[in-house]
Amino acid sequence: MANLVRLAHKFFNTKSASFSHHSFYSSSELATRLKPFFNSSRTIFCSSFSYFRARIFKLNPFWIQLHYFVVVSVVGFLALKLSKPKTAPSFIPKDLDLFFTSVSATTVSSMATIEMEVFSNTQLAILTILMFIGGEVFTSFLGLQFMSVTKNGQENKDVSANSDPELNQVELGFVNNPQIVDEKQDTNLEFGIKSLSNVHLKQNSIKFLNRVVLCYLLIFHLGGSTSISLYILLVPSAREVLKEKGLQVQIFSVFTTVSTFTNTGYIPTNENMAVFNKNSGLLLLLVPLVLFGNTLYAPCLRFVIWVLEIVTKREEFGYLLKNFGELGYSHLLSSMHCLCLAATVLGFILVQLILFCSLEWNSEALNGLHSYQKLVGSLFQVVSSRHSGENVVDLSILSPAILVLFIVMMYLPPYTSFFTTAEEKSKKTKTKLVDYFLLSKLSYLAIFIILICITEREKLKEDPLNFNVLNITLETVSAYGNVGFSTGYSCKRRLNHDSYCEDKCFGFVGRWGNKGKIILIVVMFFGRLKNFGKTGGGAWKLS
Repeated sequence: MANLVRLAHKFFNTKSASFSHHSFYSSSELATRLKPFFNSSRTIFCSSFSYFRARIFKLNPFWIQLHYFVVVSVVGFLALKLSKPKTAPSFIPKDLDLFFTSVSATTVSSMATIEMEVFSNTQLAILTILMFIGGEVFTSFLGLQFMSVTKNGQENKDVSANSDPELNQVELGFVNNPQIVDEKQDTNLEFGIKSLSNVHLKQNSIKFLNRVVLCYLLIFHLGGSTSISLYILLVPSAREVLKEKGLQVQIFSVFTTVSTFTNTGYIPTNENMAVFNKNSGLLLLLVPLVLFGNTLYAPCLRFVIWVLEIVTKREEFGYLLKNFGELGYSHLLSSMHCLCLAATVLGFILVQLILFCSLEWNSEALNGLHSYQKLVGSLFQVVSSRHSGENVVDLSILSPAILVLFIVMMYLPPYTSFFTTAEEKSKKTKTKLVDYFLLSKLSYLAIFIILICITEREKLKEDPLNFNVLNITLETVSAYGNVGFSTGYSCKRRLNHDSYCEDKCFGFVGRWGNKGKIILIVVMFFGRLKNFGKTGGGAWKLS
């Protein structure tokens, strides 16, 4: 035992002297010994990441996006639940209403069951994040990132596998003619260099496209929020509205910019943009954000790439313009398709503006505005009818013809084009067996409307002026189109007067029962993913 103690004492004395006199060498030795461990750990991590990434991207994009929106909605609900509203503790929203709001913000629908002025600054910030990461431009940017990672790896494998098959035979001794071998080596070398060059050009083009989309997002959001802030600071009437509402200029500007660009339609005031119906300059600032964030995103993106190609002379931008179909980015379209799309969008706006001004110019909806304010307000209203959902008038007092027109506009997808391009004519999509059992979008909408009419059948009998099929149809199509238009609810329209009834500045769905709200949540998810159901209804023959 004594011998062990002496040996231990001698060992530690030797080691301590070694560390004290050669501390630099001991650290270097320690790093050298740990290096293989870190290298092996990094290899294991990279292999695991590649495995899970491959598994994830083998999934159907529909399920990836569905899980994305559901997870973001749940996380948003928990964040809204944990943060206190401005009206606490006198009024705390129900859990279903908070989840409904989270889903509505994530799917950029702006369907409301709670007044917006109930939310605190923290909750408004949470809604801003939900709207931003749920917007079409941002989600397409994420898809572009994932797509570039997977395609780069696959294309590198293809080049390495197909570049020089004959050289492998030479190495194995299967080719006996040396002259043929030399010729084939030269041919394969040229083919490999050309293939590798094309792959690098495509990879660099995707990287440039990533940067363009990211800059597109940043410029419009920074420019929009700055412009709105300057307008509010320079115009006393707009500044006075925010002062009465207790809203900060910066919060309002950022929230409104994100909501308008993503075409969500939420505004942190109970009256939406109706409280700013006389501020024509503010409405004109929001119109480009509405268009360039949705219906005109593809034409604007191609125009930006075309300008960058002229200015920078980079071949990557030329590759993007010529090979738009090979990249798999759905928002990168041909020049003719973009022209047709822009013409269709402007045509819809013009037709709606003419009809709206013809029927509503002297109506109660535009009462109190002079001619210029009426024209700008009408323009803003019809531009918002496609997907934004912001409003400067009370929809419940508009003529039924305009409401039906808005229903049609909300149903149309953002890239609806009246003209058909050559590539669209030759484009053929494979129809799977399951597609024959899917219904068309109109059929699903009809089913949803029927289900809502069943869940709200008692209110349809007791309160027919508020609960009618037209209002329910507009609310459902608005949720499907992720627009957010609503006729609201008015206690004055009740046949049986109720002294306890109180008018609230939220959507018509806020007066529905829980079952009706849950159905509309499903409709919002269905509408956000409607691009995956283009082949539905193929088994039906209507002739």
